[in-house]
Amino acid sequence: MKAADFFSKLRENLTFERLFLIILLLSLFVRLYNLDLKLFHHDEAVHAWFSFRLLTEGVYQYDPMFHGPLLYYVTAGMFSVFGDSDLVGRIVPSILGVLLIPLVFLIYRLGYLDKKQTLIAALFIAISPEMVYFSRFLRNDIFIIFFTLLLLVALLYYLEYGKFRHLLVGAVATGLGMSSKENMPIVLLIFGSFLVYLVWKGKIQLPVHWKRDFILATIVVVGIMAVLYSSFGNHPEVLADGWIKAIEHWTSMHRQERLGGPPYFYILFCILYELPILLLAVFATGQFIMDGKKIRFPWGQRTREVAKDFHSIVRISIDQLKDAGAARLAAISGLSWIPGTDKKKEFMRFCIYWMVISFAVYAYIGEKVPWLILHQLLPMIFVAVYRMTDRKAVLAVIMSVFLIVMTLHVAFTPADISEPIVQVQNSEDVRIVMGMIDASDKVAIPTSHYWPLPWYYRGGLDSKISYIISEHDEDIFESSDYDLVILHDEESYPSLKGYEKQEYKLSYWFSAYDNLDRLPEYYIFRDGNVGSINWDVFVRNNMTI
Repeated sequence: MKAADFFSKLRENLTFERLFLIILLLSLFVRLYNLDLKLFHHDEAVHAWFSFRLLTEGVYQYDPMFHGPLLYYVTAGMFSVFGDSDLVGRIVPSILGVLLIPLVFLIYRLGYLDKKQTLIAALFIAISPEMVYFSRFLRNDIFIIFFTLLLLVALLYYLEYGKFRHLLVGAVATGLGMSSKENMPIVLLIFGSFLVYLVWKGKIQLPVHWKRDFILATIVVVGIMAVLYSSFGNHPEVLADGWIKAIEHWTSMHRQERLGGPPYFYILFCILYELPILLLAVFATGQFIMDGKKIRFPWGQRTREVAKDFHSIVRISIDQLKDAGAARLAAISGLSWIPGTDKKKEFMRFCIYWMVISFAVYAYIGEKVPWLILHQLLPMIFVAVYRMTDRKAVLAVIMSVFLIVMTLHVAFTPADISEPIVQVQNSEDVRIVMGMIDASDKVAIPTSHYWPLPWYYRGGLDSKISYIISEHDEDIFESSDYDLVILHDEESYPSLKGYEKQEYKLSYWFSAYDNLDRLPEYYIFRDGNVGSINWDVFVRNNMTI
């Protein structure tokens, strides 16, 4: 077969639908494959432990330090059906990460994205290092990302058709998002302010019954939050002061800057992990700005582009009418967009606004943690696919090799990695220490640095472990029959009579200060120094490990 025939046949077989399905399956694979490869992060272990207690003891009350209740109820439900394990704890976050892809398809079906834009946006979501990493991670942020995109889709459908059922979906997404984490109000403010802009500029016309719809939607949102935050009525007092405590807590965290960083913290993360998306988004923003200016293009280029865009819009509209029939035509006649408004352009204007405001807000907030990049990355992906020509699409696919390599590195390296994305990750050394605990009959842990052990030794498995937090000295260990004594190295002893001392990492983090003199080298090889919290493990001399 000639090369030309081969590529012609390939193009025929690789239809839009098939390519989209391949991307969806790729997203599913990278999020579910070897899901328990890495130990739980400290926060994951805490979340799983609270979920386990909710399941086994019925104990839960909202605490803003640990975010909203939805994660705990969902995870406890998963544990009740499939058993409590690292893998089961991460299934729902992974599935939510996958479901972002079909939501992109729904935006395409409404005509806000073309086929190339849809495929590249889906591809970026599927293989983005940070999207993948935090989809394999038991934290609230992937919940917020999913509900954010679901809310966006619901609002777009409501703008198109004015049906309350679409707004109801948005209300459910909002209620569940508000029950997931305290930064969902930021999303609502961004979405709401742009909606006000569209109305003020006369670009959309809200349905006649919009006031009724929004009142009913608000009741649904408040109802969902009331049920979840009150622990299904077990703690009604939370409804009175829970929101006040949340504001007070996160205001104090902002001032304290417990996990601080410079305003450009998340830009650095984009350069480290999402460089192709960042570059395309910056270029696309420039294109969008320049498109708004009157510029003379050589050889009538502007005229050709306008004609091409008009032809595309007409062709898409005709295809939609052919596919949907008379009922669809009746629905389209109820569009809320004012005639003459370019809804694709307004959608991109919104995405740029969403991206810029998100970067600005999280640059200002004092608490800088890696998972918050997701709330800036999602709009950046949509901005990056603006004016996705054939040449630009090919470039995006080539640049995606960088994303794939970084995803393989951060999500599938079965060892400690020198990456800031881990924040403070439990070391693989903990597996060695847990092996020692399993081989012991009696273990003393005289330190407050013992997580994630309560999670891994739950449900009666901790009967051999004594957590000793009070003051102590070496005499109590030397005169006892402990097989193993585990101490934080800064609270440890030079030696214990009758024990052999060994050192292991408990948790580790990327140390920027230790790599400042070799940043270009680090960027290429990712082999920089790490900081760590260490355990001194004292093993009884006559014990066999």
